[in-house]
Amino acid sequence: MTTGPRLDPAGDDRTKAPEEAGEYEAYVRPFDHGIVGWIAWSVGIALALYHVWANTFGRFDQVWLTAIHFAGFAFLCALRYPLIRTHGPAATRAVLAFDVLFGLVAAGATIWLISNQGAIFARGVRLSPLDIALSVVVVASAIELTRRATGIIIPILIVVSLTYVFWWGPMAPGVFRFAGLTFETLMFRSIFSDDGMFGSIALISATFVFLFIIFGAFLVRSGAGEFIIDLARAIAGRFIGGPGYVAVMSSGLTGTISGSAVANTVSTGVITIPLMKRAGFPPRFAAGVEAAASTGGGLMPPIMGAGAFVMATYTQISYLEIVAVAFLPALVYFLSVAFFVRIQAKKLNLVASDPDAPTAWQVLKRGGPSFLIPIGVLIGLLVAGYTPTYAAGFAIASCIVASWLTPNPMGPRAILDALALGAQNMIMTAVLLVSVGLVVNVIAMTGIGNTFSLMINAWSGNSLFIALSLIALASLVLGMGLPVTASYIVLATLSAPALHALIQNNALVDAMVAGTVPEMARATFMLADPAAMMALAAPMTRDAAWALLEATPPELLSVVYPQVLDPTTIKLALLSAHMIIFWLSQDSNVTPPVCLTAFAAAAIAKTPPMATGIVSWKVAKGLYLMPILFAYTAFLGGPPLEVATIFVIAVIAVYALGAAIEGHMEAPLNWPVRILLFAAGVALIWPNTPVVEVIGGIGVIAIFIWNLRQDRARQRAAKA
Repeated sequence: MTTGPRLDPAGDDRTKAPEEAGEYEAYVRPFDHGIVGWIAWSVGIALALYHVWANTFGRFDQVWLTAIHFAGFAFLCALRYPLIRTHGPAATRAVLAFDVLFGLVAAGATIWLISNQGAIFARGVRLSPLDIALSVVVVASAIELTRRATGIIIPILIVVSLTYVFWWGPMAPGVFRFAGLTFETLMFRSIFSDDGMFGSIALISATFVFLFIIFGAFLVRSGAGEFIIDLARAIAGRFIGGPGYVAVMSSGLTGTISGSAVANTVSTGVITIPLMKRAGFPPRFAAGVEAAASTGGGLMPPIMGAGAFVMATYTQISYLEIVAVAFLPALVYFLSVAFFVRIQAKKLNLVASDPDAPTAWQVLKRGGPSFLIPIGVLIGLLVAGYTPTYAAGFAIASCIVASWLTPNPMGPRAILDALALGAQNMIMTAVLLVSVGLVVNVIAMTGIGNTFSLMINAWSGNSLFIALSLIALASLVLGMGLPVTASYIVLATLSAPALHALIQNNALVDAMVAGTVPEMARATFMLADPAAMMALAAPMTRDAAWALLEATPPELLSVVYPQVLDPTTIKLALLSAHMIIFWLSQDSNVTPPVCLTAFAAAAIAKTPPMATGIVSWKVAKGLYLMPILFAYTAFLGGPPLEVATIFVIAVIAVYALGAAIEGHMEAPLNWPVRILLFAAGVALIWPNTPVVEVIGGIGVIAIFIWNLRQDRARQRAAKA
């Protein structure tokens, strides 16, 4: 009997793509044996090798690269996600035959259409009847494959978007009315536009994302996954509440090679949740901590999920700069989760545990090279100025070499299995990112994104906090049906311009209130209001400054920004807007009623899913605090001393708020002290109030010292 290669080995969840089918439990056909396994294994290896070559040494045409990318993964997706769930061998064979045919048609139509692009442009971008038919096949196959892999929400969004262009847009009321385009124009732009299926987002998928997913697969295949768990146990396992710290550390380290919350949960949670339960943590809390910590995996550099690569493309800010500024906020988030672990451990009077934990030296000697060398190569090449794809390609090679220094050396078969595993883990992400280009294309060509930006400005009344609240609410609603990266792409396309403008306008108003507007900018403002030249010569009131901004057309403001604000401030406003949306898009992982990461942890801990979701939502409060700091401070791009100060303030604030919520620090807190502590925590993160922040910091430290003495007195009384 012939047995195919196993593409579903134990532990492969550690390298799930940054957007695996985490928001929808798809029915999956196993790739573990038989002809299907061999086909998937072979096609996966071919796709992975082609992409590694194209992104390191090869030269490629963007449309051809993205078309081959979609064609290959469309075929694999048709194999991986069957049309329907079947019962009985006859029905299974029939559905398999249909899926193979469907995958071949989708791939063939894509290649045929792209190979005919020269003739299409020679006809003046006119599509023949055959071209239109093939375009419909390609778009319909993308919608169907997305339905199979992610559920019905994204396909509905795509269909609503496409029909808006040529059907119901002209009938829409008010600001949503769109004159409409022909079906032929829609199909052409859906395929060949820079915002369409084979445009910029598909290119991100075919370059940055796939290379890093292959890198993650090689890390796990070389033994880095086991090293991460063992290292976390060695460092934190012997402390009070140690297993909880192991969950936080292992999820953070796994996030450096994964970027997927659900994959992070199921890979590390099977070890950390039982450890926490044995140490005395309630099962619900253990699952909530794992879910919250795993959500942070998508925020931890250097991978951060597919969203970071999309952000780099949208903002034109280098990927290296994005991951560099993302480290400290991610560290604050993980510390906030660790604080909940410490507080809960003291609350339950737990003692140090995990006596079987290995020493750090034992772990480093056994598996350190398989993780540290490839990560070092990746970071070193990025710092040296090489592109992320080039750095990832050489980091993949370094995984192989580094594995030879460990008890788990990679041979030819292990290398091929890692390539195939990387392709398998990329299936859903590739199909999703190509398909979501259909929605982004509609937003771009209809201008509906500008409409949403104007609505956000109108509803917020120039209040940055209200705008943040609106975007957080929209993110939560979108996250109920969309995976994290899709939610970020849609929300960033619709609301990032408005949020960026609000952050810039706040900085501009500060300059107007301070009376530091240059003469050239005053002259520009005078085109909107002749009295502005005189008014801006002296400090203005905040209300007067906002009134002048509202009276100034956007075209003039675009001239004023570089005249008043330095380039660093302008770039910081853009990065902050996108990082806010990126962080808020993570909240669907842990926020009921739809929180698949928490549900995955609940399944491991055998706890009620919704109750576990509530605990994870409480523990993951850092997701909502960091965006406030991004909006009102220079946490993402200020001078080093200022960034360090904000970091310290943020750490103290998240500890204070967590302790106030739990009613416990080192010892219990009564209600008056809890209220004071909560107020002090809020004071620490209150925007632009240095005096209030100092008072809040002193208050938190004073309460902590008082509480620590209470705990020591209690311990002495217990021993007496």
